[in-house]
Formats: sequence, structure tokens, C-alpha cells
Amino acid sequence: MSSSTPSVAAPFRSPLETFVACAHEMLDPATPEAARRRAEPRLLAVLPALHALGVFELFAIRDPALHAMVRDELEARQQRRA
Repeated sequence: MSSSTPSVAAPFRSPLETFVACAHEMLDPATPEAARRRAEPRLLAVLPALHALGVFELFAIRDPALHAMVRDELEARQQRRA
């Protein structure tokens, strides 16, 4: 993770800050696999808030794997609610 990207462990982050920090950490090739596994549930946990705010209607996730993971998780959550 670059020095300009805040740590995902920092407390009192907004859902958007958490999502961005986790996404950066997960996509950084220098991030150890264990750290990626810790970041993923944090990223997924903030999806409902970001979805409710309409973030994914305004912004596109360019990384194909991250985009697919977010899409699949949002679809699965929607099906569980139905």
C-alpha cells in the first residue's frame, strides 16, 4: 500500500473512505495475501451504505475483478432480502 493511501485499520472512517482504502489495499500487488483477506470483509461490509447513497450509480469500478465481486455481493444481498 502506498504511503498516501490511509490504512484500512484507521478508526472512524466513512463507508466511502473504508471502501477506497480497502480497494486500494486489495488491488495493490505489494499487499500480502493475508492483508487482502482482512480487507475484503471490510470492503463488503460497507456496500449496503454505498449502495443506499447511490455511489455505484455515479461511479464505475474499473478493475474487472473488483467490479465483479461488488456486483455479485450486491446481487446476493438483494436476493436475500427478497
